Amino acid sequence: MNVRRRLISTTAVAGATTLSLVTLSACTGTSDTGGKNGDDKLAVVASFYPMQYLAEQIGGEHVAVTTLTKPGVEPHDLDLKPRQVSELRQAGYILYLKGVQPAVDDAVAQAGVEHTVDAGTLTELEAHGTATGGDDHGHGEGEGGGGGGHDEHGGQDPHVWLDPVKYAEIARGVGKSLEKADPSHATAYAKNTDALLAKLNALNTSFTAGLKNTDTRTFITTHAAFGYLAERYRLEQQGIAGLDPESEPSPARIRELQRVAKQDKVTTVFFETLASDRTAKTLAGDTGLKTDVLDPLEGITDRSKGDDYIAVMESNLTALRKALGAR
Repeated sequence: MNVRRRLISTTAVAGATTLSLVTLSACTGTSDTGGKNGDDKLAVVASFYPMQYLAEQIGGEHVAVTTLTKPGVEPHDLDLKPRQVSELRQAGYILYLKGVQPAVDDAVAQAGVEHTVDAGTLTELEAHGTATGGDDHGHGEGEGGGGGGHDEHGGQDPHVWLDPVKYAEIARGVGKSLEKADPSHATAYAKNTDALLAKLNALNTSFTAGLKNTDTRTFITTHAAFGYLAERYRLEQQGIAGLDPESEPSPARIRELQRVAKQDKVTTVFFETLASDRTAKTLAGDTGLKTDVLDPLEGITDRSKGDDYIAVMESNLTALRKALGAR
């Protein structure tokens, strides 16, 4: 993405957010809904799809979930409308991931909702660069790759939902926090959490077995979003760009990727559904490689290979097995 444009946009949104909150306070005073909707369900606001999925799966019939990021919108570029700011202020529970969406971070901080959960505090985040995984776990930058683009937790990688084990840790914390926010339905939330944890544990088992024996351990992807997944399953991610899906790689980075592709017998360059595939297809064409989709699951659209988190992750596993020559 254009960093200068995004910084200007974020500043403008922050100003608009402040104005909207002041206006809402002046016109309506403190919300008297008690964080419930018209059907007496806990009003939950989720920042983008990975948070929405957790809230829906764990909350079940006792929550009404609204997501700030509509299908097809690139989450990192989200601009909030006054109506969405109002939804935040009147929510009974907010679930977001700090560092992914600066405009959301600003609005959440000003909303002042008691039960506000930053998913990044429910697990341990790590710093990842364009090259991640392998023996050194990739705690550095690939040559000329650049790593920025998100305003992360102290420079840490926020794409933690792509590791089923860490996502399960977050799910467990979300369940506990929903029990606290809505104690009258605590038993249901605990039961739903256990059911989701079983799905995530099964997904982890599938990835572990499916990627155990492969011809190569290296994959190339447009967006360096798969650092946690690479570490979990002993793979090596080589990102064309850094954590920002729209940042441009340097010529040196392209040369390095061409060398890595030849040395590590890479077969495929992955692109994704919500960002441009131009750079991935250019690199693939220059190196004689195939292309395929590896979905960072920042949103579900009609182009997604699955209709929810589990289905798309299973599709990602199939794509990785094919590209890596799994046996």
